[in-house]
Amino acid sequence: MASVDLTVLTKRADFVAANQGLRNARPGFVLLTRPNGGAGTRYGITVTKKIGNAVVRNRMKRRFRELLRAALPDLGLPDHDHVLIGREGGIERDFARMQAELGYALAAAREGKGEKSRPRRPVGTKVHGR
Repeated sequence: MASVDLTVLTKRADFVAANQGLRNARPGFVLLTRPNGGAGTRYGITVTKKIGNAVVRNRMKRRFRELLRAALPDLGLPDHDHVLIGREGGIERDFARMQAELGYALAAAREGKGEKSRPRRPVGTKVHGR
């Protein structure tokens, strides 16, 4: 395992900035990656209330933390921010399958593949069906 210092993102501005980077969607999560100007390999996790109650969200965050700690030292992009966003169904997914999917998502990000950033929705606008 490579010796890489992982730093946790804590500021909202870092999460918002990551949303302007590459997006790689997988069944259990969305991976956002964005260069951070030499700040090292950093990661953040976000799981919204749509996913479930606090117990479910915390369980998902623990799984994501373990996935990232195992994968980023070897597969992470140097000097990039990595943000995992939980998706519905991510809590029931097999852990080994999620590890493989994270590996694919990181490989795609390394090659510059993925969707470009999505425009921010103005505050107060509603999305149909939610």
